[in-house]
Amino acid sequence: MTKPCQQVDRATTTTTISNYSKKHQKRTNISLLMISCYSPKLSIFILAICVSLFILFQIQSLQISTSPSPSPSWPSFIPQFHKLSTNCTRDLHYSTMAEKLRHSVTFLPLKDLRYSDKALQGHTWFMSSMYDSHEEGEVQFQQFPSKSSMGRLLCLKGRDTHDGSWNYYALTWSETLPFNATLMKGLTFISYNHYNYENIWHGLSAMVPFVAWHKRYGCETPNRWVLYHWGELRLGIGLWLTNLMGATFNEDPIIERFEGINEDEAVCFEKAVVMRHNEGGMSRERRMEVYDLMRCKARVHCNVSMEGRDSKFIGMTLFMRSGPRSFKNESAVVDIFERECAKFDGCRLMVAYSYNLTFCQQVTLMSKTDILVSPHGAQLTNMFLMNRNSSVMEFFPKGWLKLAGVGQYVYHWIASWSGMRHQGAWRDPDGENCTFPEDDRRCMSLYKNGRIGFNETYFSDWARNVLTEIKTRKLEEESQNGSASTSYQCACG
Repeated sequence: MTKPCQQVDRATTTTTISNYSKKHQKRTNISLLMISCYSPKLSIFILAICVSLFILFQIQSLQISTSPSPSPSWPSFIPQFHKLSTNCTRDLHYSTMAEKLRHSVTFLPLKDLRYSDKALQGHTWFMSSMYDSHEEGEVQFQQFPSKSSMGRLLCLKGRDTHDGSWNYYALTWSETLPFNATLMKGLTFISYNHYNYENIWHGLSAMVPFVAWHKRYGCETPNRWVLYHWGELRLGIGLWLTNLMGATFNEDPIIERFEGINEDEAVCFEKAVVMRHNEGGMSRERRMEVYDLMRCKARVHCNVSMEGRDSKFIGMTLFMRSGPRSFKNESAVVDIFERECAKFDGCRLMVAYSYNLTFCQQVTLMSKTDILVSPHGAQLTNMFLMNRNSSVMEFFPKGWLKLAGVGQYVYHWIASWSGMRHQGAWRDPDGENCTFPEDDRRCMSLYKNGRIGFNETYFSDWARNVLTEIKTRKLEEESQNGSASTSYQCACG
């Protein structure tokens, strides 16, 4: 069976080959047969290639003619064209992959509702897909970029202050940032805290790990802070904490508010350190180093000098509260401690309220305090501003022991972490009566803000014992060091 492409006009063929010798007759017939098999589209394609090559050759010839160097031959042009084509292909491929990566950046909720019942456990809630860098006894943190993040930067999106599940995070490389993303230069500290930054104890617990990281990793100072509470954005911290961080880092913290950036636009950070476990995982030794640093920097900031302090001086400070958890009869309590203080040479009683003192006034007061006497409350956080081995006496209203949980022991903890001596607590056995059984959790709403009475005999004996201990310790320090005062050299100075 003859194929259509083989239907050749034999008369034409005979006329054409009559001018050739017989030895070329067979070759000519085959060539004509092959030409007749090409489709018009194939002919156009071949023609286009020839025209393109001709144009490229002409362009190359024009460029070379303007150069003083000899014109290259055609063979030498082929590798140059091939190299140009290869580079363009590679750049186009890279551009395409970069665009794909920019489009494929995946944002996950900061607040992972799958673990809402385990928010305080492990690594399962805030930025739940990430794990912390942690060496035994050291602070737990995440750093971006880093080896664990595969060199990727951290990006955040969302400004919600009421629901953390509407705020998001993602990781991406610096070359493939999300579209419309803002890159913030420098170091950013990002804090997750399940407490309130306005409360000086809760806020300080969130700041301590940043100071630990700062001290250990070259004393680098942050350009900004980003704060989250239960995954919700927070726009500020308390004044006391602002002053303390300002003293520690030599400049007031800049709390990032993302002003001028739309809520649906991402913000990426050139370098970021994330803390989400507060002081968890840090050894007592590391915590004491951090509190030493903050104490030293606060005293320098406030121009407080410990030089020339009389070694026989004993400072006893009653740090009072007003309202909830205050003493019912302040004057009676002051009289008890004043009377006992007067029995020791060099003892001086000071009475103060934290709310009417500036930060530096509190630093100055604590530097003069050897025994801090105060009801349970945030004002006790100031204890770390005293010298190491100073003493703390704490007071509670009725009902706290059974119902308050472990939170009632936070000032035992900070005393240990900062090198102080917690001398125990007095718990008022008297107070308002609850209509439920006293061990019923509903009674805590009544007892939480209760006021504190006094026991003259107990307070007198307790004060006398603590004063005797302080007096003995100061005499021992004087005999060993020639001074009862202890000074520390500031790290990151």
